[in-house]
Amino acid sequence: METGRCLFVGVGGQGNLLASNLLGQAALSMGIHVVVSEIHGMAQRGGVVESAVLMGNVKSPIISNAEADILVSFEPLETMRILGKCNKKTLVITNAQPLPPFTVSLGQGVYPPVEEMLEKIKTRVEKLIALRGNDLAEEAGNPLSLNMVMLGALIGSGAVPVTEDVMKETISTSTKKAFLESNLKAFDLGAQASKKLS
Repeated sequence: METGRCLFVGVGGQGNLLASNLLGQAALSMGIHVVVSEIHGMAQRGGVVESAVLMGNVKSPIISNAEADILVSFEPLETMRILGKCNKKTLVITNAQPLPPFTVSLGQGVYPPVEEMLEKIKTRVEKLIALRGNDLAEEAGNPLSLNMVMLGALIGSGAVPVTEDVMKETISTSTKKAFLESNLKAFDLGAQASKKLS
């Protein structure tokens, strides 16, 4: 298959590492050559966390500037921060609901207007899918299931060769049973939202 470079970015505690690992497992189960890596991570909640899933004819786990085919971002300001990894053909899937850094909470910074950021992103990439991921996670019954919402949005976009059925099977076998129902519901809500916005 053609090489596909998918970059995940979020804030510590949002679960983007689990989402990228699940995507990698699902791709492997379909016989797709895949490389998964944590590019940069901070152990504390609130720190920036990046990971990458590269599918196809790849050897390096690194996504260089302007190389990302897909960016899945769990936080709009992080989308802006990592935009240099994208190019004119990149698909960006972002949560449009902010998780402001603690400096903003302390009054030491100002969070930019989300709509302005989304407009800037649209001018830089081929396609933007922006969804209210936190609201969908709440609707699924688990505010911590944002990662499943974003994973659902990615699969629902049709941008990767992993099917919804295989992804849901991977979620079923690789996540905690106590959260399985809400995880699958969050995944479905993300996939449906993505299809409507595509």
